[in-house]
Amino acid sequence: MNKNPYEVLGVARNASDDEIKKAYHKLVMKYHPDRNPGDKSAEEKFKEVNNAFDILKDPQKRAAYDRFGDAAFAGGNASGANPFGAGANPFGNGAFHFNMGGAGMDDILREAMRGFGFGDFGTGNGQSAKRGGRDLLDEVTIDLRDAYFGTTHTVKFTTNVECDKCHGYGTADGKPAPTCSRCGGRGYVRTSRGFFAMETPCPECNGTGHKIDKKCSQCDGDGTIRKSRTLDVNIPAGVEDGTRLRLAGQGEAGQNGAPAGDFYLDVRVRPDKRFERDGADLITRVDIPFTTLALGGEIEVDTIDDKKLSVKVPAGTQVGEKLRVRGHGMPTRRAGSFGDLYIDVNMRVPTKLTEKQKKLLNEFAGTKSAKKGWF
Repeated sequence: MNKNPYEVLGVARNASDDEIKKAYHKLVMKYHPDRNPGDKSAEEKFKEVNNAFDILKDPQKRAAYDRFGDAAFAGGNASGANPFGAGANPFGNGAFHFNMGGAGMDDILREAMRGFGFGDFGTGNGQSAKRGGRDLLDEVTIDLRDAYFGTTHTVKFTTNVECDKCHGYGTADGKPAPTCSRCGGRGYVRTSRGFFAMETPCPECNGTGHKIDKKCSQCDGDGTIRKSRTLDVNIPAGVEDGTRLRLAGQGEAGQNGAPAGDFYLDVRVRPDKRFERDGADLITRVDIPFTTLALGGEIEVDTIDDKKLSVKVPAGTQVGEKLRVRGHGMPTRRAGSFGDLYIDVNMRVPTKLTEKQKKLLNEFAGTKSAKKGWF
């Protein structure tokens, strides 16, 4: 019996995709095995959270769950090719097909079920019986400067990896297991009952599509073993906050030679004290003496890559205006291209004046232009 994915993630049934992702990210980091070594309860919670997200992140699977509830993914197989699990499905015991003396209605129903996200009932080659590896997810928070230059994030985690003794096949001799003779590798057998034909998991191979006569002594026929892994993820220059990076095939190993899942890294960019980011552009606030704003001149500005720029300030520049420096923003996806740096003009008012400076300012304050608000 699957747990309600909405309850597992703590979200409402009408929750948006962003709300679901935020809830998932929070829980998956909380219960991650690397943060809770040896805690079986946390490990089970981690699995539940991943199972729930597997369903709710996919519009078709989510729609199937909303319509059929637990029956849509009986047996806990939210990511496998046959979500009905051990013979259970929304239509009762086994998947019913209309037997019209050929493929006609059977194929139509099969395509309809794919549309609901239920996958195939068997392809004839045993592939549908193999369970692919789960996707893995981690999150990292980096500084804006690291996002400018690009960086590498090293992830250490424990997961299922391919058994090196049997090469992932689960067999003692390390070769692919023979196809089940009863179901022909499909993992399911079909029984006709008058107008209907019913498919149920093959009792001979328990729905796997193959029979292992002698199991591998290291993985006990599963094809995978638990092992610690270290993965270096390259974070590209110019990466934006909320970017999800995908490393194909670097997730959990699949069972009995099935494909491995993928590894995903969610990148968060920490706000910077000096620079505000707007897409590929950067904005920095600079205090400029009022004399420079009035008369014009040059100021020195720091860039995010630790350079110093000399920037011209036109005479009469007003507080709140932005001075643009091309090509000193963040890297873009186009090679060699950068956004711009904007200087948000603020005025620095002197707090200590000499008697002479006060006299000059008082003289200026008495002029007509000053009285008209030109200063």
